[in-house]
Order: sequence, then C-alpha cells, then structure tokens
Amino acid sequence: MGRPREFDEEQVLDAVTDAFWAKGYEGTSTRDLVAATGLTQPSLYNAFGDKRVLFRRALDHYLDRTLRHKIARMEAELPPAAAITAFFEEIIGRSLSDDKQRGCLLVNSTLEATCDDVELRQAVASELRQLRSFFMRCITAAQRNSEIKATVSPDDAASNLLAVALGLRILARVDPKPELFTGAVAQAMAMLGLSAPTALKIRRHRSQNRPMPSCSQTG
Repeated sequence: MGRPREFDEEQVLDAVTDAFWAKGYEGTSTRDLVAATGLTQPSLYNAFGDKRVLFRRALDHYLDRTLRHKIARMEAELPPAAAITAFFEEIIGRSLSDDKQRGCLLVNSTLEATCDDVELRQAVASELRQLRSFFMRCITAAQRNSEIKATVSPDDAASNLLAVALGLRILARVDPKPELFTGAVAQAMAMLGLSAPTALKIRRHRSQNRPMPSCSQTG
C-alpha cells in the first residue's frame, strides 16, 4: 500500500494554477512550481505528472471554478437573454478589477498554444465550442420568448459573442479601459436587440472582485 499524500490536492492545484496564470506555460519553470506549492519536484511530478500534464490539470481546475461554473449557474438561475447580458457584465467587472492584468487563463492558453501542441489546442477549442454553444442556446431560447429579434441568426450571433468575449479578455491584459469594454459589448447587445450592461451593475461586479482572490474564485 502506498503512503497517503501529505498535501491537499486542491490547494496544490490552486497554487499551480496561479503560477501558470501569472507567467504562462512557457514562462513558468519547474522552480516556480516548486516554490508555489512547497513540494519537491519529484513529489509534484509523481502526484500529477510532468509539466505539460500538470498544466492541463491546472487548466481544468481553473475552468471548473470559472467558465464552466459560470455557464451552469447562469443557465440555471437566469432567463436566456438576461444570462447573456449578465455574462458580459461579469466579464467587464472582472476585467476592470484585475489589478494584476492576468486576463483569462483559457484565453491566455489560446494565444500560447503552438501548432505542435495538438492536445492543448484541441482542449482549448473544445472549451470555446462549449462557450459558443452556451450563447447559441441562450439566443435560441430568447427568440422563442420574443426577447431577441427573430431576424437574428443564432449561429452567426453566437460566433460574434464568442469573438467579443475573447477580445475583452485579451484587452483585460493589455489595455483595460472601461470605454473599450462597454463600447464593444453595447454594440454586440444592440445587434441582438438587448440593452447594454448598466454602469451600476458593472461597478457592482467590479467591487465584488476586489481584492484579487485565488483562482478558485475568479474567471
């Protein structure tokens, strides 16, 4: 019988995720991971696998607590049109509260994935398809409720919302100006016949996300 692990796996994954989130896959060294977790390299890799496997575990850990959780929560709690608006309110609020300008680990991974890293590219593409599917489900349901114009193509609109969401999270890293976020989202909402997120709600989401918490609380 093997010895029981002498560490909390969730805490280690939190630390690993934060390290990759701060420096990216290529920029994060084994020494960084050892320093972040307090584990030796053999202990870390024996428990989770090599650096590439560990990064995939960290990305899954991050997504379970951010994007996947957000989609499930909004579909369960909000009408379809409101879910779309609330999704972008949260993106803007989180982006403006991100003092470290780390952006989104999924989007950062999208930009960092190379042609040779087929597995990572496929994993990222799968998550982006899930986000696009969320938008399409909301648009289709909102059209049935007469909340979104019937002339809107759910397929095209979902692709547009995906592009806007990714663009916002890139801006969050390099140029997080409120007017850039609100202008892009207002245009996207107008194409659906929806009202843009209000400044009051954006400020609320922004205040709820200060100070920067761990990866288990952000998105």
